[in-house]
Amino acid sequence: MLLFFICISCSNESVNKYVPTPSPLQIPQLFQDNILAPVVPINNPQTVEGIALGKKLFFDPILSADNTQACADCHAPEKAFSDADRFSDGIDGFFGNRNAMPLFNLAWNYDEKFFWDGRVFSLEHQAFLPVTDPLEMHNTWKQVEQKLQQHSEYPNLFEQAFGTSTIDSTLVTKAIAQFERILISSNSKFDKHLLNKATLTPQELNGFNVFMDETRGDCFHCHGSDKNPLWTDNIFHNNGLDVTFTDLGLGKVTGDPADNGKFKSPSLRNLAFTAPYMHDGRFTTLEEVINHYSEGLQNSPTIDPLMKKVAQGGVHLSAQDKADLKAFLLSLSDYEFINNSAFSNQ
Repeated sequence: MLLFFICISCSNESVNKYVPTPSPLQIPQLFQDNILAPVVPINNPQTVEGIALGKKLFFDPILSADNTQACADCHAPEKAFSDADRFSDGIDGFFGNRNAMPLFNLAWNYDEKFFWDGRVFSLEHQAFLPVTDPLEMHNTWKQVEQKLQQHSEYPNLFEQAFGTSTIDSTLVTKAIAQFERILISSNSKFDKHLLNKATLTPQELNGFNVFMDETRGDCFHCHGSDKNPLWTDNIFHNNGLDVTFTDLGLGKVTGDPADNGKFKSPSLRNLAFTAPYMHDGRFTTLEEVINHYSEGLQNSPTIDPLMKKVAQGGVHLSAQDKADLKAFLLSLSDYEFINNSAFSNQ
């Protein structure tokens, strides 16, 4: 008889347990045709409930110590999840020294090294740092867990997403990572051109040719091509910004002087929305970026070999090629992405 009641009890627990609804990433055609499958951890599969919870957490200032700052304050949807300010300010009014990176196509970062300097591995671990950073949300995970646990909605949402109403930092970051993985940008004018759904202007076409030409722009080695819809290699480079470094970038993480001044190549998608540019936001316009590679390269011991014209100060583009290159770069901007209601706080 005792065994019977135990079995009934186990059966009832199984019946009442939430089972999240699978929600696999919707992979764009150009991604399917040209690059490897996305990185989705086995222990954090995409689900409807997990994504919804992650979205709610992303836009909720409850993660900050004083309930004033959410992830979205430094990663705004209308800015392709970047920050229009050169440096983001935290809850105490202090500023960092790097520009907030845009967030999209993160599931295709195959090495899974995140931030400008690659200091964390995996999208889940990336979400841990801003919460406790004294220059950002300046909170403790213990306090976050307590606030979420005492909230009127969150325990039930965690139960639905992960099968438990006991909230911890691991589940918080898993949910945020699920939401961030659905931030897929693939509908720029250039994407549509590749799918024969749009026609580029002669200026945009020449700009693409400048981009791909090793004797002119020579941009594709770090930023991909029509065969790489990410428009980045997700690798760390010293692209000739400085002779000496106040920010060591990757070198501070690895401790290897050969890595000093190296930063992750950002995607060239959505440049219409993500100014200012470079790891420290030093350039406010695309013209400044193009002029840097054309005439402004600075030599240093760790300069990337791909900066082949550093001795001449750059590739020295003509005024027409500069204008055309800008037109092409802007054709990589995805207006559907920044206006997607699934990604906004609605």
